[in-house]
Amino acid sequence: MRYIRYSCIAVFAVALIAVALANRGSVTLKLLPDEIAGLFAVAPTVSLPLFLVIFGGILVGVLVGFVWEWMREHTVRAENAHNAREVRRLMREVKRLKDEKHEGQDEVLVLLDEAS
Repeated sequence: MRYIRYSCIAVFAVALIAVALANRGSVTLKLLPDEIAGLFAVAPTVSLPLFLVIFGGILVGVLVGFVWEWMREHTVRAENAHNAREVRRLMREVKRLKDEKHEGQDEVLVLLDEAS
């Protein structure tokens, strides 16, 4: 199983290197549209290789997806935490009731009763 994972990682790495080598040309990114840049009297531009723009877009998309999914599952995590607290409370109550039931009995009989 380990070799399959390593081979998948190697294939993915070769594909990324191939994309990077095929897209080494420089592109200019404008951070603001011309109309808005004219209002502020700034025109921020960045010149980057195309593969960095592609990989950056993929990375930003993955990060946005992770954050979106984390926020979406907040209710599930809160419900699980509530259920875990409830289970701990009920376990304490069961232990307390068993202790009350076995109060004053012989220890061997208590151990046999708890085992069943």
